Order: sequence, then C-alpha cells, then structure tokens
Amino acid sequence: MLNEIRTIYLDSDLNIEAYRFKGIMQKFPTHFHEYYVIGFIEEGQRYLVCKGEEYIINPGDLLLFNPYDTHSCEQIDGKTLDYRCINVTPEVMKKVVLEINGNDNLPCFKPSVVYQSELVSNLKELHIRISLEERDFKKEELFLYFMEELIQTHSDLTILPTAYEPSIEIQTVCSYLEENYTKTITLNDLSALTGWSKYHLLRSFTKQKGLSPYSYLETIRVNHAKNLLEQGVKPIEVCFLTGFSDQSHLTKFFKRQIGLTPKQYMRIYLNA
Repeated sequence: MLNEIRTIYLDSDLNIEAYRFKGIMQKFPTHFHEYYVIGFIEEGQRYLVCKGEEYIINPGDLLLFNPYDTHSCEQIDGKTLDYRCINVTPEVMKKVVLEINGNDNLPCFKPSVVYQSELVSNLKELHIRISLEERDFKKEELFLYFMEELIQTHSDLTILPTAYEPSIEIQTVCSYLEENYTKTITLNDLSALTGWSKYHLLRSFTKQKGLSPYSYLETIRVNHAKNLLEQGVKPIEVCFLTGFSDQSHLTKFFKRQIGLTPKQYMRIYLNA
C-alpha cells in the first residue's frame, strides 16, 4: 500500500530493535523468532494464534512472545494495522535479569496477550524515545523499570526484594549530578560511583530521594535555567548552559515543572 510505513530502529545503548508498522494489511503466516517480542497494537484489530491458542487483539493489548513461540496473525476488521514492538535477544535479556535479580535466568512470559495492559503506555514512551534516538539515560531508566514490572507481573521469575543501602552512596550520586549537570551523564557513570548495578542504583535512589536519578538531574537543570532566565539570558543560550540538548528539550521540562515556558518566565523578570 502507498501509505505503509515500516521502520526499524537499532538502539545501540540498549542493544535492542524497535519496529514500527503503520497502515499495513499484511497477513503473517505461522512463524517464530529467536528473540523476545514485546509489542502492542495502536490501531486495528487482529486475529492471533500463538502456541495453539486463539486471540482477538485490539489497541491497548500487550503482546508477549518468548523465543520460538509459534504465532500467526491477520487483520479481521478490514482496517489497516498500526503496531509497535521491541525485540530483545536472549543475551540482552540475561543482562537485564542480571541487573535486576543478580542472576541470568531467562524469563518465560506466561500470557501471550495481556488485554488492555497498563504497561502499554510505558512501552510506547520507551519506543518513542528510541525512535527519536535520544541519548539521555532517561531511556535506560524507562527500559529497566519497564522490564522489571513486565518480568515481575507476567513471567515465571520472582524478582528478589532490593536491600536499600545507607544514604552516603546516594549523596555521592546527588553531588555528582549537581556538579556535572551540564555534561552528558550515563547510568554507567552513576553505577561506577557506587559499585552497584544500575537497577539497584535506580531503586535505591528513587526510594531514598522520592524521584529517579534522571528526574533529579532534570530538576537541577531547570533550577539553574530559572536563575539564568531571571538574569535575562535568552532561552536559546540557557539550554546549552544547563545541559539541555536544544531549546525544545529545555521548554518541555521547564514547562512541566514550572508551568510556564522559558520565554514566559523570562518576561516576568524583564517586566518587573
């Protein structure tokens, strides 16, 4: 079809693929993959057969295929299909489980379809960040949190409770973020400061500070941006002085926290 969109994104940070199909009518015969497929329908209705079980899947339904799960699907409502998914190899999944659980046991997802799953919104946000080729470690935060919830809720693995550490390590991370907010920071950088896994760092930090490391970094950057805007520094200059990638990046987070755009905020002090 002329309006079909078939896009594959290769994310080198997470080492996963992200597929997006839009406006397709293709029927997929019975097949399997050697990797995990985690996806959802945005538009359209499909008849799915997975491991001999039949499903009618709709927008908002989460699809979970383990490696070698045989499946087929076809359109049944006469409309086109819009679909997003991520593909996770067993090697990457082992690393994820090692981060989260301290072992490399592969999960087996029990349901092939989770109807109207609350996790779909998180997967969509992750997929969009991958498609935009974002480099902030917010993407990795999202991925680890999403995989933790997915494995805990829908697989045969039990995630062990996290033992929270004394706050001296967390304060070390906070100090690092406060001193290096203009730089590109990764979860690996923060993990190295504490000697913890990235997952343990995320969970411990969020538990003790009430927000994730990336949200903490965003807040530091926005606070410095406020000070510069109050001095009359233009938003285009502020974004590069505070670690934001561009002006739209600054505007997005500034408005979310302050309720005003950087320009609106600056005008308040210019007119005072």
